[in-house]
Amino acid sequence: MRAVVQRVSEAFVEVEGEEVGRIGLGLLVLLGVGQKDTVEDAHYLARKIVSLRIFQDEAGKMNRSLKEVGGEVLLVSQFTLYADTRKGNRPSFIKAAPPDVGKRLYEAAIEAFLEQGVHVETGVYGAHMRVHLVNDGPVTLLLDSEERLRPR
Repeated sequence: MRAVVQRVSEAFVEVEGEEVGRIGLGLLVLLGVGQKDTVEDAHYLARKIVSLRIFQDEAGKMNRSLKEVGGEVLLVSQFTLYADTRKGNRPSFIKAAPPDVGKRLYEAAIEAFLEQGVHVETGVYGAHMRVHLVNDGPVTLLLDSEERLRPR
């Protein structure tokens, strides 16, 4: 699974002109699901994202986690994170999970964030969405569950 994580002061997503999810202080997470991903990847990313110390403390240092600041998550599916642009000018999405698998694992990610005690808002899986955000910092991180440290 791949995630683009943006620290936001606010964010919301619209589908067909209707707002479907909104958060204040927190993290906008654009989530891509790959063909090899599992529920374990969803749980890993949720734990990692919730624990990231990327919010400012009293001294102005990035030292507080999402839970410590009482932040929320806006989780938006984005299969284009698995685009392969190495050949030609038209991206290939062959490494993205098929829609049924992607949706199942996206929903597993929602549950994984909820299990971490975080309020989660979402987009609509597979829909054309308009995502609005105020990136705070800006702070933007890329995470990939495939790159996590594994026992050797």
